[in-house]
Amino acid sequence: MKKCFVSLLVFLFLLAPPFAQDAQAGIIGKGDATGTPGEWYIGDEPTSVKPGSLPLVFVHGLNSSSKTWIDQNDMDELTYSKNYQTAYIDLYPTKNMWDNGQLLASKLKEMNAYFGKKVILVTHSKGGVDAQAAIVHANAQQYVDKVITLSTPHKGSQLADLAHSSWAGWLAAIIGNRNDATYSLQTGYMSYFRSVTDSKPNATATPYYTFGGTSWGSFGGALYWGGLYLRSYGPNDGAVTVSSSRLPYGNEIRVGNWDHSSIRTGSATLNLFEPYLTQSVPAFSPLTSLQATATAQPEEASVLIRGGEFNGTKVEKIQIEPNTKSIAIDWMSQNKDSVITLQGPDQKTYTVTNTSQDNGMFEGAFHHKMKVNTPAAGTWKLKVKQPKKESYLMQVAYESELNEDLQMEMSHGKEVKLKVNQAKIDQKSIEGSIVIQYSKNGKTKQKKLSQEELNSLSSFPIKHAGEGVYHIMVDVNGKTTKGEAFERTILHTIYMDANGKIYQP
Repeated sequence: MKKCFVSLLVFLFLLAPPFAQDAQAGIIGKGDATGTPGEWYIGDEPTSVKPGSLPLVFVHGLNSSSKTWIDQNDMDELTYSKNYQTAYIDLYPTKNMWDNGQLLASKLKEMNAYFGKKVILVTHSKGGVDAQAAIVHANAQQYVDKVITLSTPHKGSQLADLAHSSWAGWLAAIIGNRNDATYSLQTGYMSYFRSVTDSKPNATATPYYTFGGTSWGSFGGALYWGGLYLRSYGPNDGAVTVSSSRLPYGNEIRVGNWDHSSIRTGSATLNLFEPYLTQSVPAFSPLTSLQATATAQPEEASVLIRGGEFNGTKVEKIQIEPNTKSIAIDWMSQNKDSVITLQGPDQKTYTVTNTSQDNGMFEGAFHHKMKVNTPAAGTWKLKVKQPKKESYLMQVAYESELNEDLQMEMSHGKEVKLKVNQAKIDQKSIEGSIVIQYSKNGKTKQKKLSQEELNSLSSFPIKHAGEGVYHIMVDVNGKTTKGEAFERTILHTIYMDANGKIYQP
């Protein structure tokens, strides 16, 4: 549906100085949405506005634009048919919550002048974080009645941790996904954001109503690989865990069988949050009991991660322990036409069953996926042929009882230690490496603070290199108490402030 731009603000644009092409100058676009940060526009005006309702302002998420609410989404049509006034805003798709919060706050002031009343924000994914930054840190509380968050990573996403790890470095450099937005969504950084946000007196003044999803889509879908990676952190929608979608002082409306894309469609969730779209609803109500919804599970070591670059042919070896129920392999690269074959120790070969393009944390990369049920124990070989330069990130997700027997924990405040179940794992067989890296912001290149050989008996200190994000990356191989070989990868992210205080998920 075509949108009508605000003529009053177009007039203000005509009065603006020549440098107003910057989003901060308050330009309002002309015609259909262009995705230009700072543009906002109203939806078609209903013939009669729903009594008692407030205008709905839709806020998009990471690597997205206002079109996410209109293209292949019936949210726009349904809100119009139900006589709601609507507005759509374009923020920076790759900037952090601080930049987007300031921009959104300035535009909400304009919307308040246009509508003459407060608005309700309907946000998807990172848009909910941007909205809270605007309300709590940029004084937009006066313009907002309440906020609906659809799968917002209030506590960050472990996929952002992965995107900024050294394993993903080669690929990230090619597709450009190491930006301020993904940096700010790392779980350690979001723990810091929660501390400086939730402690503000106005943090709970604006009501929040949250949704979370538990579907990854089908095996061939772009969200499936994310669901596999996030599986060890609890139920998720392929990009955000249910636990992260919640606010301790928010009102959880529903956790449902949605993936990260479908949760933002009108037919999926509008009827569920519609009861909260009028001023007659109390400003705040008790938090919905979470016992009836999906709960987070203990973190498990369930994946193997490798990354790098090559020309020609690359062979990655994968160790599979006995009694593994299944393995799912995702080879992510910038090339769509890579030829990939997997060979087991029994000489059986497998090929890629699906290729899809990422539109989330690794936007632009191609996922080449395959799955093997009841794989034979032993060493597997993944062979990739690509005549062009290939930057890649390989994930192997194990469905195995061993997953829960291996964990990494923070001990004594600023030390990390590998924790193993000695009843099932031979502790003395554990070896590998632990790498600790530091980055100050999304634009600062990571610095390797330490790299040491790993054993399960030692703790490893985290040196204070300054305020920023610290990645702790562990590659582990060892044997069970029955002498069966295995290998895993573990990633943990924290934020350390200038005084050395640690914030972690």
